[in-house]
Amino acid sequence: MIKIGDRLPSMQLTVMGEKGPEPITTDNIFNGNKVVLFAVPGAFTPGCSLTHLPGFVVNADKIKAAGVDKIVCTSVNDAFVMGAWGKDQNAEHIVMLADGNGDFAAALGLSLDASAHQMGMRSKRYAMIVNDGVIELLNIDEKGVDKSSAETILNAL
Repeated sequence: MIKIGDRLPSMQLTVMGEKGPEPITTDNIFNGNKVVLFAVPGAFTPGCSLTHLPGFVVNADKIKAAGVDKIVCTSVNDAFVMGAWGKDQNAEHIVMLADGNGDFAAALGLSLDASAHQMGMRSKRYAMIVNDGVIELLNIDEKGVDKSSAETILNAL
């Protein structure tokens, strides 16, 4: 599993653009930027839609005022779902990063087997602060949304 001080892997993921899904690399997102990255097990799921993403939407200005260049939300969902969820949640200041096959979660060692709930392989719920591609803080929630909440990350900044 990835840890503090490690560099995020270089790989391609997807975001929803104006004309449909567009490729984007982790290098493009993280290199040269201070980024708050948080992951959810699934878009439109209760904890993710009622607590996790809304906290980052509400606190986006405060997080950016603390020196963060980008706020990124990732989930093992396709770009269409991530784009729709972002619109539904008014997350226009957050990069909605689709990890459609779960490759990013697996590369980080943060996959979650949700097969028992008919959800297949997903991402664990976590948040990290990444500076120029290097992890400075990594908080993983095994239950709930306490360690990876926007408020917790804001306090760490």
